[in-house]
Order: sequence, then structure tokens, then C-alpha cells
Amino acid sequence: MNYSSYPRNDVLCIDMRSFYASVEAVKLGEDPMTVQLAVVGDTNRPGSIVLAASPTLKKKHGISNVSRFFELPDDPEIVIVAAHMADYLEVSVEITRLINQYVPKEAIHQYSVDEVWVTVNGLEKQFGNRREVAMSIKQEILESFGLTCSIGIGDNKFLAKVVMDLHAKKTGIAECKYEDVEEKLWPIPVQRIWGIGRRMQRNLNRMGIVNLGHLANFPLKTLKKRFGIMGEQLYWHAWGMDFSPVFGNFTKTEQKGFGHGISLLRDYSGEEVAACVLDLCEEACRRARTAGKAGRTIHLGIAYSKETGSGFNRSRSVLLPTNITMDVYGTAMQLFREFYDGISKIRHVYVTLDNLYDDGKTQLNLFDNKLKQKDIGFVMDTIRDKYGTTSILRATSYTDAGITIDRSHKIGGHQA
Repeated sequence: MNYSSYPRNDVLCIDMRSFYASVEAVKLGEDPMTVQLAVVGDTNRPGSIVLAASPTLKKKHGISNVSRFFELPDDPEIVIVAAHMADYLEVSVEITRLINQYVPKEAIHQYSVDEVWVTVNGLEKQFGNRREVAMSIKQEILESFGLTCSIGIGDNKFLAKVVMDLHAKKTGIAECKYEDVEEKLWPIPVQRIWGIGRRMQRNLNRMGIVNLGHLANFPLKTLKKRFGIMGEQLYWHAWGMDFSPVFGNFTKTEQKGFGHGISLLRDYSGEEVAACVLDLCEEACRRARTAGKAGRTIHLGIAYSKETGSGFNRSRSVLLPTNITMDVYGTAMQLFREFYDGISKIRHVYVTLDNLYDDGKTQLNLFDNKLKQKDIGFVMDTIRDKYGTTSILRATSYTDAGITIDRSHKIGGHQA
């Protein structure tokens, strides 16, 4: 591969090591790299998930972020703390502000609460080469927050991300240029490469593609025929190529729809789920009204508990775009009554409003007074904005099946 005509940038991918656990360790005055600490979503439920484990806990007991609370060993040295999502978001914002002292906002692409891409082109005179910039940022994060990070350095976002995942988590800082791809990436099994999931791994393995080198040397025409545009992307990634923008407004995205879902804390019956669906419709429509949007397509997703089956996903379009809660709820419940098997217990519910239009451009039904219903929604939104999300609720939200009150104490589904 002749890389001379392809763009080269100085891109860092910064990943905070065991971020939630490290933040909690620092709060307790412990060393994040030596303490055995587990962050649990809900310490009152034995089946709650371990959201984060410190590096020492992972190494000594094999605990990961798919483990459950009851699986933690009976070790007196293990520190168990409840999740505090607001704290993690606050620290994440402060770390981004620190990085903003090195580069403009347009050079920062926040990938998640604990991972970020940073483009450091043109900093040689002020901070040194890209490895020196990485070392400075890493040291300043440690001194300012007591947190350790891993940093991948690459000629594009893909290389920075992959070398961080594969090598920097062991060495602290790792670098991969185009010319290093064959040595550093090709021997790696495809399932360890960012963007390749289990299903794609199985498909590739069936074709005799086991590692990234096999993928790079597989005919591009065959990959495109088999996987479409995804096959072409896989091929170029195998050669270390990535044309994703490294500068821009990465916080601005086009809203495709307004969805809201929940994994329930217990099994719900068919009769109970209506209260949950109404709460989800209320939140989806509130977000749509705030954005000045209305949608024509309502999607309902239901997942049954493991003991009873899989569930269903169905959608239905209405004649006129809407963001009225009871309209969306009515359609969602129509879908539920049509496709629910009548016996299975329910563990996950999702409602989405999409196929969006500008709210001001939607037509009103001459045979139904929608204006009054829209006004009610806006008034409720205004009250909640001023006095809090639980200041005015529908009666069903106060029942055992309602979810809004419990969710008001959480961020991202976990305790704030």
C-alpha cells in the first residue's frame, strides 16, 4: 500500500483506566491502581451489575463490567461502592476542559464519558511532537485528578483507537503509523479489532479470515459483494485507512428520532406494562416538543424475560405527525395488543418517535381539537422545566408499575 497520497494527522485516543472505579478510589483517598474496588449499579440488589472494577480487582479475581454483585468474592480487602453518575460526568467534563487548554474544541471528539479523540496537529513548537503532547496530557491528568489514562497515537482516529485498545492499555502510551500496520495490527484476531462484533467475526471466520492480515489481503471485490459498504470499510481499516474527519463540531448531530427505553427491575405482566409505556411515551414526546419536532412513526420494542422468550419490535405510521403523548401512547398500545403473546413476562420496553417533521409545519386535524392537547403538553413541560421532572406526573406514574419517579434519581439508568 502506497500511503503517500493519504492524509496524515496527529490523533490521540485517550481512555481513562477503569474510570468509574478510579474516581471512587480517589474520593476515598485510595490509589486507583492498587485498591480492590468495585462500583455497583445498585447495592440493594444482588443481581445488579458491576459497572466498573479497579485494575487490581480485575487481575486478582477476574471481575469485569459484565459481572454481577453476587459474584464478587468474599474478600475483606474488596471495597464496594454505589455508582455516582453525576460525579463521573463532572470529572469527565473537567478532563475535557483540561484538554481544551492544549487544542481548540473543534479538535476534541468525545467518544464516551471516559474516552476521547484529540487532534494535536501543529503543536510541535509549543508542546513538542505528538508523543510528547500525549505524555504531557497524561501527566497533567494524573496530577490534577489522580487518574491514570492510556493513550493511543495514530495517523487517524482508527489507528489511534486500535493501538490504544491493543497496546497502550499495557504500556501506557502506544503509537501506530501507517507503516506499522503490518507489524502491529495484522497478527491481531479480527474479534479484537474495534468495530468487529461477534456476528461479523463468525462471518469472517467462515471465509477463512482469522486475523487482520487475512482481511487486508482478501479481495476487496468479494468483501463488498458479501457485506456491502461495511465490507469496503473493513478492508480499508485492515490497511489502517480511516477518512473520518479529525476537526469539526462533533457535538452537533442530526436528530433522527426520539427514543426512550428501560430495562425493568423486575418482570412485568401484560397488564402492568401500560403504565411503563405511558411514561416512556411522555418522555419521548417531551423531548420532541422541546426540539420543535413531531413524528409520524411510532416504534415499540418489547423484550421478554429470559425464561419466556425473545419479544418483538414493531412500528406503525400515523396520518399526521404528532408529539402529543396520548396519540403516541394509543398507537404504541395498539402495537402491544396486536403482537404481545398474552403470557410472557416483560423485562425491557422501548418507545421511539421518528420520521420527523418540524412541529410548526404539521397540519391540524379539522375533526379533532389537537390544539388543546398540544397546549397541555407544553404546559406540563414548562412546569417540569421550572420545578423538576417529577413536579407534575400522570397518576399511573405513582403506581408500582410506573418508572418515572425511580428514573428521576438516575443518570444513564444508574444512580446519580
